[in-house]
Amino acid sequence: MTFPTRRLVIAVRADPVICGHSGEARNLAEVALTRGFDDVRLLTWPIPTLQAAGLPLKPLDRLQPYSPGITVERPAPVGDYRVPDGRHLAGLTGRLVELLAEPVPTTVLSMYLVPHTQIVVDAVTAARAAGFAPRVRTIAKAVGSDVTNVIRNCLREGRFGAATVLLTTFLANDEVVAVSDYTRDEIVASAAEVDAACGTTFADQCRRRVTVSYPPIDAAAFVGLHESHVDEVLARRGLRRDGYLLFLSRVTRAKGIQDLIEAYAQSRARGTVKLVVAGTGPSLTEMQALAAGDDRVVFLTDVDDDEKPLLMRGCAAYALPTRPEPDFVETFGIALAEKMLAGGGPVITTRTGGTGEAVGDTALIVEPGDVAGLAAALDHAVLTLSEPERRRMAIRARTRALTFDRTAVFDALFLHDDLQRLVATIPS
Repeated sequence: MTFPTRRLVIAVRADPVICGHSGEARNLAEVALTRGFDDVRLLTWPIPTLQAAGLPLKPLDRLQPYSPGITVERPAPVGDYRVPDGRHLAGLTGRLVELLAEPVPTTVLSMYLVPHTQIVVDAVTAARAAGFAPRVRTIAKAVGSDVTNVIRNCLREGRFGAATVLLTTFLANDEVVAVSDYTRDEIVASAAEVDAACGTTFADQCRRRVTVSYPPIDAAAFVGLHESHVDEVLARRGLRRDGYLLFLSRVTRAKGIQDLIEAYAQSRARGTVKLVVAGTGPSLTEMQALAAGDDRVVFLTDVDDDEKPLLMRGCAAYALPTRPEPDFVETFGIALAEKMLAGGGPVITTRTGGTGEAVGDTALIVEPGDVAGLAAALDHAVLTLSEPERRRMAIRARTRALTFDRTAVFDALFLHDDLQRLVATIPS
């Protein structure tokens, strides 16, 4: 049997899930093919399982294909109805053990600590215990919901045991990474709370070991747009260039969508532009009811990855007024950086969590939950911002967002690690 020479496995909620981190996995996988990995695999969930979970999903018939050399694996569950919650975990863990049993140098990246990092740690432990001697290096990347949803909820509810398991699993990896400085700080702060309650030493370990790797973005998909394609898509949607404000994200309260709909209703800009809400999510029905009777609010629930940058390019302004909620805080804001690359009207957002790391000084900033301030920002973007000012803002925004291009992020995350290991082998 012929084996590949170098393998990358990414355990993640991959397409069709509408999530910036599924895009991260795709982008890292694509770059890996140009960096010496001849076998790249996304280890993820069966589509019926994703559908049953109620996650917002992209149109299944319009998913972008992966390049040859990238394999998306969706292992079937193991066991029957008597194993209600662990069947899929067993399938994913078992498949990774099979890959680790092969004599292939393998890097495994897990994104979302729960449950993907647990899958990786369990698989590596099992492979070593079985005597397979896997040549493996593991990287765990903590994303937003790992901290704001899982760890913080454990702390609020006094469930320090679950938080202990999560931090132990995280630190069991060779490399531990956070998606932003904000996320890193939150990990350390959360670890300190666990330490105070349990006498553990997680905070010091996290302080020493956790580094930051920003989300990798395929800049070429956003900066090389043909203006004729923009106009074609807008015409098909009944829109015109600079004739609409755009919200394109998961439709959930934490993204500030309710604030945006209310601010739009109060704004003077409403007489000039439509509001396009592109996406799906748990608050979609509620927001449709909130906007009922206003035919200038348009909901698009079937936008695919090819159409997304074109809608961003054509809008008068892009608004993501994200706000902190108990179950979610924006830890970076991938869609913000994508919009900055696409050009067009300015970004309007808040400094919530890690969004400041994404936008820097290139966006119009409002306070989270400030509906009147948001309405004023919409009016400023649409009615008073001059064309030269718009161009200058767009140029600054694109320059900043280019630092998040997927090739640079990949090299910093993976090749730096290779270099460090090479240096360690050189005799002193």
